[in-house]
Amino acid sequence: MLVVETITRIRREHRDGKPIKAIARDLRLSRNTVRKAIRAPDAGSSYERKEQHRPQTGPFSARLEELLEQNEGLARRDRLRMTRIHDLLQREGFSGSYDAVRRYAARWKRERRADAGDMSKVFIPLMYRPGEAYQFDWSHEDVEIAGKPMRVKVAHMRFCWSRAPFVRAYPRETQEMVFDAHARAFTFFGGVPTRGIYDNMKTAVTTVFTGKERLFNRRFLIMTDHYGVEPVACSPAAGWEKGQVENQVQTSRERLFKPRLRFASLEELNIWLEAECRRWAERNGHPDLDMTIAQALEAERPMLQPLPTPFDGFFESEHVASSTCLVSFDRNRYSVMAKAAHQAVQVRAYATRIVIRSDGAVIAEHERAFGRNQTITNPWHYLPILARKPGALRNGAPFQDWDLPPVLAQLRRKLGKGDDADRRFVRVLAAIPDDGLEVVEAAVAEALSAGTVSDEVILNILSRRREPRDDQTMDVVVNLKLKHPPIADCARYDTVRGLNAAA
Repeated sequence: MLVVETITRIRREHRDGKPIKAIARDLRLSRNTVRKAIRAPDAGSSYERKEQHRPQTGPFSARLEELLEQNEGLARRDRLRMTRIHDLLQREGFSGSYDAVRRYAARWKRERRADAGDMSKVFIPLMYRPGEAYQFDWSHEDVEIAGKPMRVKVAHMRFCWSRAPFVRAYPRETQEMVFDAHARAFTFFGGVPTRGIYDNMKTAVTTVFTGKERLFNRRFLIMTDHYGVEPVACSPAAGWEKGQVENQVQTSRERLFKPRLRFASLEELNIWLEAECRRWAERNGHPDLDMTIAQALEAERPMLQPLPTPFDGFFESEHVASSTCLVSFDRNRYSVMAKAAHQAVQVRAYATRIVIRSDGAVIAEHERAFGRNQTITNPWHYLPILARKPGALRNGAPFQDWDLPPVLAQLRRKLGKGDDADRRFVRVLAAIPDDGLEVVEAAVAEALSAGTVSDEVILNILSRRREPRDDQTMDVVVNLKLKHPPIADCARYDTVRGLNAAA
């Protein structure tokens, strides 16, 4: 179909005396098309080609339609690309271009949808009751943390009735992050709806069956049961079933993440995002109610389920501690107590921390690292080994830049440097597992206040404090009784005198 601009140009150039042949050449049109435009009553008249000539695809159109029909019946992952269909036709003698095949396929699909009545872009409006449901989704956004570019995974939750939003950024999109996002979102909203709508994310859905039937992940089901939520998964590639949160993803990308955000840490970013969610709710009106989103959330809160204690959202895996008391997890290494070396341990990964257990007891807890090849150690884990190998104090990796309590740091400075000084300091440290850090610190402080810098004095103070004190007063006359009271016998003196006389 010729557009009005083209017809106007043809008629103007013809009035100026330009030949039809030259107009057709310059505009790359046929001369008959140019003549029809000139003969039209006005420029508003249009010409539309009734039949598209297909000199190349014509002989192969039946075969091409057959391939397109077969391809349409395959599963999405098994369908052939147009380049592959063009290659198959070429092997059968087709000499046309790829564009000819692509255009034919596009036209074939349009005609097929028109004949069947295309309902793929037609939707039914959804309605939710207060406290009924929320929608959850992830997005990937680019930010700058501590001066370095970083792509964060952003968790989005939206209450379906009040339209209240919650947004939080994470370095991963793993299951423990999902648990943490739910706990923080429900705390932010002040309650829990009865139903959660998700896509088929692997952290929630293990298997997708026909229709709406799903096999949910065991830990995910435990989490939803803890909050009293019925999980519902959308149909594959059916984003409109959770259209509210899909819209929130796009809106928050424009409102919150452009231009690129810059923060010193991820925690600072999340504090800002939470404040922006409140600001968003306070400044934007509800699309269906005569109130703001924040006011709608306040009205919805009485219909929400009470907020329970936060779910213990961890991902657990089995590992073995090495001879250096290190456990590898997520491409980083974490130290454990020396007694756990060579033993199987359970690593519980939370969103921000790592807890390591053995035989039901916690043997280490660290702030979680998200880089690669990092070693996170606690020097106190190595204290039993250090007591046997005091020489490791100087070059042992866990003891470099050791942030000691002020009193112990002062003692180490006063003892000086060298092997003997290290041995004396380690002797004091070795008392901590039995006496406790506070007691040892008090003993060191007492020795330093007396002007004495000696491990012997400190250990002596600790020894005296270990001895039980009897606070009961004793009456010597009443309480002191001899086990064998003396017996008066003067004859014994005669015996002694007799012996002396005999001598």
